[in-house]
Amino acid sequence: MGRRLGQHFLSDPAILDRIVAALDPAISDTVIEIGPGRGSLTRRLAEKVGQVVAIEADAALVQKLREAGPGSSPNVTVVEGDALEIDWHSLLEYPAGPFKVIGNIPYYITSPLIDKALAPPEPEVIVILMQQEVADRLTASPGNKTYGALSVGVQTVAAVERLFTVKPGSFQPPPNVNSAVVRIVPSIDPSVDRSEREGFRRFVTAMFSQRRKQLTRSLRSVTGETRERVETVVCDLGLDPTQRAEVATPADFVRLFRTFESLTDTSDSM
Repeated sequence: MGRRLGQHFLSDPAILDRIVAALDPAISDTVIEIGPGRGSLTRRLAEKVGQVVAIEADAALVQKLREAGPGSSPNVTVVEGDALEIDWHSLLEYPAGPFKVIGNIPYYITSPLIDKALAPPEPEVIVILMQQEVADRLTASPGNKTYGALSVGVQTVAAVERLFTVKPGSFQPPPNVNSAVVRIVPSIDPSVDRSEREGFRRFVTAMFSQRRKQLTRSLRSVTGETRERVETVVCDLGLDPTQRAEVATPADFVRLFRTFESLTDTSDSM
């Protein structure tokens, strides 16, 4: 059952306590927990926050959580369903105020769940236990081999911090890889506006599909602009035309995206 849904249940009490502490819990908090599993993390949350909304896809686990687990606590609500499909905000008390997100997330849905967690209105903080490889990508710096579209996409809208590694032996059943706990704090003033995010995502993904090419060559391919125009833009922005896309900073990608978007808008209006 756990393996079918990609679940590995965290059983180390010390690690569970560290994950809850990373959320900086307060009795006034409302917390959405993704994948409570057997309720080990849920129990600890219920003791420290005002309300826990736990979303679990496994019907058998939902029943156990509600009948004999932390779901029987008055400040815990267990919701059966797919966390990718459920409208999280609809589960919050109306009017929905600030909330936090926490979870031990199945590895195969980590990226889409992060995207959903960062969709407005964003939580105050997100603490996720994930595959170490994904944590490395989220926190990677320009030029690092794990730096890519995911790194840029998240770092332009949030502060990302890798907190600590969790070894396979802390889980039942043990996964085949190391895990890591990551804290994501959405920015009050993100580099990319909400209206720009989808276009920016497409732009960055296209650029990293040619990560080893020189910046100007990648931009010509992605934007369809002439060599002369691309080189002019790159130089005007103070970037090295011969550098590769993989060494451009998140801020560089934002400037490039907006510049070429403005060129497209100007061309369309002529």
